[in-house]
Amino acid sequence: MTRDDGAAAGAERRSAVRPPLIATLIGALVLVALAVLAGHAVLSGQQTGAVASLAVVIVSVGGVGLVVARHQPGNAIGWLMLGAAAWIPGSIFASGYATYVYHEGHWGIPVLDLAAFLIGQQFTLTIAVFPLVTLLFPDGRLPSARWRWALGGYLAFVMILPVSSAVAAAGAQGRHQLHVLANGQATAAASPPGWVALLFFGTVAVAWLGALAYQLASWRRASGDRRQQLKWLLTGTAVCAVLGIWAVATNSVIWEVALVGVAALPVSIGVGILRYRLYDIDRIISRTLAYALVTGLLVGVYAGLVLLATEALRLSSSVSVAAATLAAAALFSPVRRRVQRAVDRRFNRARYDADRTIAAFSVRLKDAVDMAAVQADLAGVVCDTLHPAHLSIWVQHGDR
Repeated sequence: MTRDDGAAAGAERRSAVRPPLIATLIGALVLVALAVLAGHAVLSGQQTGAVASLAVVIVSVGGVGLVVARHQPGNAIGWLMLGAAAWIPGSIFASGYATYVYHEGHWGIPVLDLAAFLIGQQFTLTIAVFPLVTLLFPDGRLPSARWRWALGGYLAFVMILPVSSAVAAAGAQGRHQLHVLANGQATAAASPPGWVALLFFGTVAVAWLGALAYQLASWRRASGDRRQQLKWLLTGTAVCAVLGIWAVATNSVIWEVALVGVAALPVSIGVGILRYRLYDIDRIISRTLAYALVTGLLVGVYAGLVLLATEALRLSSSVSVAAATLAAAALFSPVRRRVQRAVDRRFNRARYDADRTIAAFSVRLKDAVDMAAVQADLAGVVCDTLHPAHLSIWVQHGDR
């Protein structure tokens, strides 16, 4: 081998090692930043629930991004998710520094101070990644060259928010009107117009719906593993969207729980890309639908019994609540079984047919006396329910 060949081979080896190493370093920095945020929250007495929920989101997004970036360096989804995970604590640190400068008056380098202020105000840019990873799923490439125009238009509209913030902040700093409140939010003089934020969130929502529509159309045409991958994506996106909207819209203690649900999207994307336990999605969907329906039915029964007891029967509220609770608890198991069978029959036909086949085999087994017939029947049941590539039956004879 010549010197040029050796140099080319060495360069190829270095290029193959570099992306996983970079991904690992970014992941390590995210973990360090998360540890610092958690320590600061504990020492300063902040709400640990909100910090824990945010940590779950960061770990899920960053963890999936790290795994994908290391195993598939050419997949843009891993790097986008890893960057989003790094941006969240980075913007929080920048916001804290801007508060230290512009609220408490500890002035530093003007350019650095302004940059920290701008980064700290762009925490919401994280959600702009979700439509991108949805569209690029699962191989990290655009569906076709025609999508480049849509991608360029999306990025142009999304960048209106940081550009408007930079213009407003620079003008406020020039007029010496750039101030930050104690919670890290900028005053009106340093904030972009309200329509800019509406345009940003509207663009993200429209782009996300467009990406979902494309993936839904792909799911209708797909089969095999590809279809299962898209099922994971669509299910995780639905859970993330519903709970994300809930998290933004509510100010109750449920906010932290809803925020944790946002992690469903990166987890589903990771499972789909890495093809890990792909075919468990049918069981997950059927169980989710079943428990959602059961919860809705039991909540309706509970509310109806409470209203009936308090308004019609004129019972005390404590007695009516106790009776409604006992009734709902007694109905849970039979209602869950009936709803689960109905959902499996409609949405998870393979599991429904497998359960029916096994139940029929159990009935036949009670009256079976011929071992050869039992073995043949058992082999048929296993083949019908599991579709194995090879099947062997081992029978133990004698006392052992």
